[in-house]
Amino acid sequence: MTKPLEGVRVIDFGQFIAAPAAAQLLGDMGAEVIKIEPVNGESARAIGVPGQAMLNAYSRNKRGVALDLKDPRGQRIAQELIAGADIVVQNLRPGVMQSLGLGAQTIRCRHPGIIYATVSGFGLHGPSRLRAGLDIAAQAESGIMWVTGEPDREPQKVGFQVVDSTTAYVCAQAILGAYIRRLRTGHGDEVEVSLLEVAVHLQAPNWGTYLLTGKEPIRTGNGQPALAPAADVMPTSDGALVVSAYSDAHFERLCRLLRRPELALDERFATNGARIRHRPEMLGELRPEFATMTTDEAMSLLADNGVVAGRINTYGRAMASPDVEASGIFINVTDVAGHETTTLGSPWHLGSVPELSGNGAPELGQHTAEVLTELGYDSEAIRTLEAAGVVHSLEVDRTGARVAPHR
Repeated sequence: MTKPLEGVRVIDFGQFIAAPAAAQLLGDMGAEVIKIEPVNGESARAIGVPGQAMLNAYSRNKRGVALDLKDPRGQRIAQELIAGADIVVQNLRPGVMQSLGLGAQTIRCRHPGIIYATVSGFGLHGPSRLRAGLDIAAQAESGIMWVTGEPDREPQKVGFQVVDSTTAYVCAQAILGAYIRRLRTGHGDEVEVSLLEVAVHLQAPNWGTYLLTGKEPIRTGNGQPALAPAADVMPTSDGALVVSAYSDAHFERLCRLLRRPELALDERFATNGARIRHRPEMLGELRPEFATMTTDEAMSLLADNGVVAGRINTYGRAMASPDVEASGIFINVTDVAGHETTTLGSPWHLGSVPELSGNGAPELGQHTAEVLTELGYDSEAIRTLEAAGVVHSLEVDRTGARVAPHR
């Protein structure tokens, strides 16, 4: 069965998460992705285990080419690759691609059918368009940190790069929309996605309330400010779970299951508004009941009776979850030396993509010689470019051992 994007070529100039992850999503749908890195490697390669984790997760099955884009010969190779591509994705520092003659306007003038996607920190049109941007800055400036944490403590960031990751999904979605338009009209498009816009949009319910009422949302810890109980933590004898039962019917059912039916009739807890006003007292009544049970016992009681709850897992417990295991989100890939590594696949299932697997992230310059050969460069020309430092090429012998490039 043909994968959705089979035959589509993507040139990925991205580093770290947002752009490489967007290209990865396209690759998992069948696109061929060529990853372009500096001759000394993209920034993620320099930050140890976290960087390797990013490469494993977001550069699977890509072909890796290492170029010096500051050299006109490297720029020419990049132009040749782009000329044979359908999609370009990049998130380099603002202005860098333009300075190299590889910006969106230049490329789309030469190749009007191409789809050129740029991920920026703060957008391309405002006063911060030239600022470097990372996930944490977007969390701070969008209001995410302001509403995260306990009310009497300092603002908190989310415990992972939520904005970077979501920006990748948004970028891939926009690229697919532009590609469908190209199939219909033949015209390419320019895609712009910023971490700041995505971070704001992630909070649409909060922003919607603010726009309607003018009231600033406040930090409430784990509870939701307008619903109760909702996202409230209930410690058990061996762990904890989170419970949401904020409709009157569900709260009454929760009280009945805990053998405390009188709580649903208590005027302090009889309505959602009352429960919000008396949340500490409500938790003071509910938590002792959960403390007598194990997490498994509590989950069985609630889930079997239609009350929304979730065990609060460590990563190890989450990975061992039968539901996570059944999803197939963890996949095995093979590195250049033939070693298997476990990493993450894409969080969707398509009938035309029955299984995600294959190769891990490319080594720096792993496919440089191969790709240049496809562009028409002969061995002597490739050796000359290597000797001049314009490209970096990693060769691998049949045992999987790395071999230094020819000089």
